[in-house]
Amino acid sequence: MKHLICSAALAVGLVTPALAAEEMRCSHQLPPGHHIAKVIDQWAAEIETLSNGEIDVQVFGANSLVGPRENIVSVAKGNIECAFSINPQWGKTLPLMNVTLKPYAVTDLDTLAAWPGSDAAAFLNEKLLEKGVHNAVWLFTTRMTTITSNGAPLINPADFEGVKIRGLNPVADSFLVAMGAAPSAMSGSKVYEALSTGVIDAGMTDVAAAYSRKYFEVQEHANVMPLFSVFFHGYLNPEWYNGLSDGQKSAIDMAGAKAAEWAVAASEEASGAAPDQLVEKGMKVHIQTAEEQAEWQALMGPAFDKSFGDATGEDGVKLLELVNGVSG
Repeated sequence: MKHLICSAALAVGLVTPALAAEEMRCSHQLPPGHHIAKVIDQWAAEIETLSNGEIDVQVFGANSLVGPRENIVSVAKGNIECAFSINPQWGKTLPLMNVTLKPYAVTDLDTLAAWPGSDAAAFLNEKLLEKGVHNAVWLFTTRMTTITSNGAPLINPADFEGVKIRGLNPVADSFLVAMGAAPSAMSGSKVYEALSTGVIDAGMTDVAAAYSRKYFEVQEHANVMPLFSVFFHGYLNPEWYNGLSDGQKSAIDMAGAKAAEWAVAASEEASGAAPDQLVEKGMKVHIQTAEEQAEWQALMGPAFDKSFGDATGEDGVKLLELVNGVSG
């Protein structure tokens, strides 16, 4: 009898919406234990709820669908509908995205919480669209960085001389070069292996990621400081997004606003707990002092300003003014 009822329903098209759910494959590089990976899962579930099941969000984490270097191009070309990247991964493609990496400049929590609805974010959303992706959500990931090492901690600028360290991209890495280090840009998923095999000597990452990615298995020391801020941002293929109904678009927009708030709470909780978690796993953790911060900033700040300015020109000046407006 149930079979007959289902057949009748199919005949008159009553279940067409369920059959026509929009597939939204979403790629990211984070391991399942990362706090932002959990927020992404929550965001995906919220889209499905708010769209009444009209959007089927399929999340592929830990590089299981597309690698970090291919995510942006894959979405822009329409090979997949959605991906997440950290803002430094835009590198030379859109150097404006490095703005939150200015040393000790964009780490105020109120500024970061207000970011998704800010003029600075709107400016970057427009620039991202020009590069072929529709930005859907800003997930604040960290304002606390850790630099890890073996043998001795990296505390003073002189300690960095000749050290092979994980970098982010050519624009941002200028501040590491100013310290005498030799940065090598790589995605977070590659760092553990690079550290374990000696390709690099030192790691640089979100302090919570150092725990979730188990740096304590391959590094002895961790220096923790409010060096810069990073966002994991989710973006969509514009043609796919534009083909959605107004209700489906609204579901994605509303879920993005909620997820932005969840990310702030999750990131603050994770960064607060991580130093003690690393100690429990045997790492020696140093929290940067105000005096050390001032010394680093004096070296790093001018180097970043020149590199960022050279790469972004007038757009960079405008964006920095907008960022100051957020914090003001």
